[in-house]
Amino acid sequence: MHAMNYRITLPADYDMGIIRHRVAAKGPLLDDFPGLGQKAYLIRERGVDGSPVNQYAPFYLWNTPEGMNSFLWGPGFQGLVNDFGRPVVEHWTGLGFFRGPAFDAAPRAAGRRARPIAPGTEPAAVIAGALEEAVALAALPGLHSAALVVDPRHWELLRFTLWEDEAPDEPGEERHQVLHLSRPGLDTLPTGRQW
Repeated sequence: MHAMNYRITLPADYDMGIIRHRVAAKGPLLDDFPGLGQKAYLIRERGVDGSPVNQYAPFYLWNTPEGMNSFLWGPGFQGLVNDFGRPVVEHWTGLGFFRGPAFDAAPRAAGRRARPIAPGTEPAAVIAGALEEAVALAALPGLHSAALVVDPRHWELLRFTLWEDEAPDEPGEERHQVLHLSRPGLDTLPTGRQW
């Protein structure tokens, strides 16, 4: 499993209806994209759920690197580049994926929490603790799914959650609205620890 996210911060007075319309028109185009586990079309709106910004921030879980590459070098991503400029594409390797009680529901909210793996700490111990937290989280009512991923270049852990209704308000976590979920390979994403 590979994770990918780009975050396009928009002007404070940007009409987020433009993004909503874009997702309504283009979101279903990835509903059967080869190699894609899921794409959550996310937005943050200034003043909603504590967000200081307007942002379009799709989050992907890929079943195959070929699928990810096919998207990045294909017409879909180029269309985004043409409209917004080329964003920084963050990416992580998978550590674990967990289905929650609301896995069959359409998620409406997401949470994104990044935290560094501090120098001098043993990465394996930190990751093991984060995986235990993710397992406990997966039992919470309303949770669709949780993914734990790591960027070993920057030594950053990222936990991404999807929720049926509302993401809990946790310190240090960005809350997003889910406008659409493309999930062509979600049922085949391996669950549990990824190694």
